[in-house]
Amino acid sequence: MTTLPTGAASAAATEHTRPRRLFITGAAGYVGRNLTRFFAGEGVTVIALVRTAEAAGRLRATGVTPVVGDLFSDTLTEMMAGRDALIHAAADTDHGHGGAGQMRTNGEGTARVFEAARKAGVARAVHVSTESVLGDGRPLHMVTEATPYPRRPAGSYSRSKIAAERNALARNGEGLDVMVVRPRLVWGRDDTTALPQLVAAARSGQMAWIDGGGYRTSTTHIDNLIHGVDLALRRGRGGEVYFLSDGEPMAFRTFISALLETQGVSVPEKTVPRPVVRTVAALGDLVGAVTGGRKPMPLTLQGFAASAVEVTVDIRKAREALGYAPLVTVAEGLDALRRSHDRPG
Repeated sequence: MTTLPTGAASAAATEHTRPRRLFITGAAGYVGRNLTRFFAGEGVTVIALVRTAEAAGRLRATGVTPVVGDLFSDTLTEMMAGRDALIHAAADTDHGHGGAGQMRTNGEGTARVFEAARKAGVARAVHVSTESVLGDGRPLHMVTEATPYPRRPAGSYSRSKIAAERNALARNGEGLDVMVVRPRLVWGRDDTTALPQLVAAARSGQMAWIDGGGYRTSTTHIDNLIHGVDLALRRGRGGEVYFLSDGEPMAFRTFISALLETQGVSVPEKTVPRPVVRTVAALGDLVGAVTGGRKPMPLTLQGFAASAVEVTVDIRKAREALGYAPLVTVAEGLDALRRSHDRPG
C-alpha cells in the first residue's frame, strides 16, 4: 500500500497572491465551469481548455478565453505559456466499466497536463481529485489524507484517479507546487451530473434505499469546493493533499431525500438489502469484463462503493493548514436549489 506524504497539518501556511493568469482544464464540465466562472468574476484572466467549438462559444460569451483541444494536444505547453497557475478539473467520471480509455484520460492525461505545466513555467497547480481514490467497497469512516490507497480499488474510476494523483504529485517540485484537493459528493446549483441522474431514477421508480440508507456520507457544495481550490492555490503546500467537505456528515438517505425534494420529486420508500446490491454490483463487473464494457450494467462495485456504504472524510487538515471552513451550509445550499427550481422560467 502507498501512503501519501502529508507533512505537518498545523504548519503555518505561506500566503500566495491569487493568480492573475489561470489555466483550467475541463472547463465545460460541472466543476470546471463553476471554477471558471468564479475566478473570472474575481478579475483573473482565465484560459479555459474545452474539447468543442460549441463549448468554446459558450465560454467566450462570459468573457473567458477558451482554447479548443484535449489533454493530449501537442500544443498544451504553448497554451499554458505565461500562466501563473493551473487547475486540472478534467476527468472521465464514469462509474461503470471504464477500462483503458478511462485510465488514459485520467492517468496518462493528468501526467501530460502537469508535465506541460512544468515546461511552461507554471508555478502553482491544483489537481481536483476525489475520495474515490480510497474506495474499495468497504465503508470509509472519517478517512484522512494519511489513509493509504486500497490494495484492490473498487473499479476503473478509483484506479485511474489513483494514477492521476500519483502522476500529478510526481511533478511537484523544480519550480512547480502541486496540491491535490479531494471533495466528496459535489452538489449544488447548475448540477448536470449527479442531480439529474437521481431525479431520473426516482421518477422512473428505479431508486431504492440500500439497507434503509441510514449510513453516513460527507458532501461538498460546489461553492465550498471552489473555496477550497482557491485556498489551495494561495496557501497550499506543494506535494500535499487536502480533503474538502461541507463539514458534519449526515445520513445518506436524509441528504439525497432533501436533494430530490428541492426538485419537487417524491422520495421513494423502497429498500433493498445490501448483500443483494453487492451481488448485483459483482455481476455488473463480471459482465463489463466479459464484454469489454460494451454492455452497460445498472451497477458496478465502483457505484456500490460510492453510494451503498458510509463514506465520510476528515477535513481537519484543510481547516488547519489552509484556513478552510465551509462557506455554504447544507441547509443554505438546499434552500438555494429549491428557490432556483421554483423560480418561473
